[in-house]
Formats: sequence, structure tokens, C-alpha cells
Amino acid sequence: MNGLYCNSCGFPERKKSACLRFRRAELIYDASNYSYVEADIMPEGDECRRHQVFDIGQDGNVDRVTRVLNTAHAECVEMLYPYTKQEIPDEQEALDDVLKEPETYEIKLTLPETFSLTTLRLLEELIHEYLVCRVLADWMSITNSESEANWEKKFTTLRNKIRTALVSRTGKIRRKLKPF
Repeated sequence: MNGLYCNSCGFPERKKSACLRFRRAELIYDASNYSYVEADIMPEGDECRRHQVFDIGQDGNVDRVTRVLNTAHAECVEMLYPYTKQEIPDEQEALDDVLKEPETYEIKLTLPETFSLTTLRLLEELIHEYLVCRVLADWMSITNSESEANWEKKFTTLRNKIRTALVSRTGKIRRKLKPF
């Protein structure tokens, strides 16, 4: 037992651990594919702008993509706060703004024993799409502002779906036999 108690019944609450992993290469690949389509459907004539939309995954541009992924990952961890909170260690190292390029973005969760695996799988899919859409909204704000609102709407919708998935009912319901 971990010493945590359920607020409603006073019995010890059992927890399970889970980890959601998102490969940076997969996220960049998906963002590049969407960006390619965005550039491909742009009207002919402004080849310079189209070229910039295409190049989301190129060497110099991927640094910006990585920073947005890092921020979006932190947003997701914060959205899942009740399940991801971590205490600050006594000897906390200094945080800095040096570009970090993790191969994998991880979200470590401590969940109630009754948390559904189907909800966890849904969260995995929603968060993957959220990360990709956040990158695209940022990239389009720089290269194709007409498309930015579309990607912002998508990631806002995904954020709401993530929050909704977290408040889904996870426990058993007791119904009285007689309504009166």
C-alpha cells in the first residue's frame, strides 16, 4: 500500500503505473507529411512560400519543431497533472533553455487501479495528434498564416478531448433499488 486513501470510503487507494511514449522521429514524420500536403494544395505561383511549408523537417527548421514539441509535451504533462505530478527533489539541478532533442517523449502516469486501458490508449492517440497539430499550428503561423487557424482549432479540440477522457467515469456506480 502506498499510504494514499480514498476520500469517499477511507480505504487505501491502489495505484498502477503507466508510461506513454512518443518517438520524436514519428512525430516529425507525421508533421512533415501534413506539411507536404499543405504545401501541395497551395496555389501555384508563390514557390518560395510553398518551399518553406514543405521544409518543416529540414536541418535548420527542425530545431524550431523540436522546441515546439518540447513545449507541447510539457503542456500534455501538465494537462494530465493529477496523474503526472512529481515532487521537486531537494537537490534540483538548474533548468536552462539549451535545446534538448529527446529521441522519445515520455509521460509517466500514476493511475487509479480502476483506470481503463481503453482510456489510456485513447489518450495515447489524442496526445500524439495534439503534439503534431501544435507543431503544425506553429509552423503554419510562420510559413502559411492562412492555414494556422485550422491547426489551432484542431489542437484545441484535441486538448478538450484529452481533458474529457480524464473525467470519464472510472468507478462503479451503486444504484438504489427503490427510487423513494
